[in-house]
Amino acid sequence: MANMKEIKGRIQSVRDTQKITNAMYLISSNKMRKAKKELENTRPYFEATALNIRRIFRSCKTIESEYFYPSDKTYEIEGTYGYLVITADKGLAGPYNQNVIKEAMRLMSKKHEKKLFVVGEYGRQFFNNKKIPIEKSFLYTAQNPTLRRAREIADILLDMYEDKQLSKIYLIFTHFENGMEEKVEVLRLLPFNRSQFKPTKADLASNIPWPKGEIEFFPEASEVLENMIESYVTGIIYGALVDSFCSEQNARMTAMDAANRNAEELISNLTLQYNRTRQAAITQEITEISAGARAKKKKREKALKAAKEKMAEM
Repeated sequence: MANMKEIKGRIQSVRDTQKITNAMYLISSNKMRKAKKELENTRPYFEATALNIRRIFRSCKTIESEYFYPSDKTYEIEGTYGYLVITADKGLAGPYNQNVIKEAMRLMSKKHEKKLFVVGEYGRQFFNNKKIPIEKSFLYTAQNPTLRRAREIADILLDMYEDKQLSKIYLIFTHFENGMEEKVEVLRLLPFNRSQFKPTKADLASNIPWPKGEIEFFPEASEVLENMIESYVTGIIYGALVDSFCSEQNARMTAMDAANRNAEELISNLTLQYNRTRQAAITQEITEISAGARAKKKKREKALKAAKEKMAEM
């Protein structure tokens, strides 16, 4: 059994660790609130872009674009598939990273040519350790998603798509679902399906003047549409970066909260063990004192008895 000094040292060590986990919980909470606020500030622009794309399709029903499946149909496309995988830069976030990587590995196990794009140090290290080639690793931190970085990623992916180096692009990230839990989501970034841009009930019920006839575009509708695609793809990637970042912080908050609860339980158990050890030591000390007192009393009584016997002989 550990002595009281060792138990006391363990209690202090757990309390020191608890201070760290509690600080990480508070930091993650603050980062998540900040990221969500930034996303809310930029979301109206990308929603307006999507709205205008829907208006173009509403007006020009026969318009075609390389960024869309033709004639509102989906089919299996031959060629090289691109996978943009978003992970964190570090662990201590529960199963957050492993869930994303597991889904990415499942998709890439299919028999087709593939190119891998990675955001986040955790993902880079994993795929490098597994000897899986990475086409492009975005070396800036996943801890600071910005619109500029999302635009850089979008430019690279769009250039490769336009050059026919990629025939499909998938985005694998973690969605912060209902503000409560995280869920790995796979999103086909390109090509789009025209059905994604059908006017919603909210659009039709709003005060937006939806076109009823043909609208004249300059220079033409397809060029207007293609100019919007870059902004729209940038918005999707930026939303995924922020979504993943919020999910990471929420996962880390959950992990740190669980660590705090476990620390409290461990401290409680160690304190109970300390008190029992201390009580046992006190009991042992009292027993030793009582035994010593009894022995001393017997010795005194024996000496007194011997003295009386000696006096009686005289």
